[in-house]
Amino acid sequence: MTFQPGPSKHIKTWSTPVAAEECRPVPCALCGGMLFKPFLLCEGFSYVKCTACGLVQINPQPVTAEVERRYKQLYGNEYFLYERRNEAAFLELQKLAFNDAGFDRLERELMGTGGGKVLDVGCATGAMLDFLRGRGWQTAGVEISPSAEYARNEKKLDVRSQNFEDCRFPSESFDLVIASHLIEHLNNPVLFFREAWRVLRHGAFLMLITPNIGGFQARLLGSRWRSAIFDHLYLFSARTLKAMLKIQGFKTEGVYTWGGLAAGLAPAPIKAFADKTAKALGIGDVMLIKARKRCFPGQFTRKPL
Repeated sequence: MTFQPGPSKHIKTWSTPVAAEECRPVPCALCGGMLFKPFLLCEGFSYVKCTACGLVQINPQPVTAEVERRYKQLYGNEYFLYERRNEAAFLELQKLAFNDAGFDRLERELMGTGGGKVLDVGCATGAMLDFLRGRGWQTAGVEISPSAEYARNEKKLDVRSQNFEDCRFPSESFDLVIASHLIEHLNNPVLFFREAWRVLRHGAFLMLITPNIGGFQARLLGSRWRSAIFDHLYLFSARTLKAMLKIQGFKTEGVYTWGGLAAGLAPAPIKAFADKTAKALGIGDVMLIKARKRCFPGQFTRKPL
């Protein structure tokens, strides 16, 4: 799978408006700790950092019902229009990330053993599923926003409009689970990892794309970073995400980052240099982690990182 990048396009991160919602304190999703220190003060909300493991999060956190209401009821149509408008650009970026992660080789391995069944959780309009279907994959998706209806009606894809855990896919039924820009939105990412582990066959793969709080741009801009938004309940670094994967029974096989400066932050030559350098050093703005299902979840004890 070799892709050539198209013209550079700056895509503004979409977020629901900051609003007063029911919130509650929650334990750290990585280590279970309850001690936090202030980290990022944003306009109308803030992030804290776990003093034990370093996971960055909004805490107290909006309850699950409030978060789901944003995408299903209050701003679902606006979110769909944003996804539909940027569908082609998002797909191109995801293809390039998969290329960095050696997707060709992964695909040959899975197809060569009689596999080829993929699940995209948070699949939006279904663009990636549609693309993979064209490569011979059997596809399924999960999406709670109105984008699911578009994926079903326009692309004729099997996309469920439920929370991942409620879909009840058969155990060990998928060779690949994809989650692109999803886990940072979830109240409890641990539930996602446990369900992904359950539905993946042994030795199968999980591919995650999420903003990188450990990247150059996040460190440079702080609370002005484009991914420090109201809808991102967690901001992972490669270290905290790899630690969570390990606890939940996955072995990280690769971390790939890209993006040094967003378009408009610097003249084109400086941006090009920053992008190239950030990618080479692994401090890009966004990261893809490729992990393989290994041991049983919970085998590793949680301890300060």
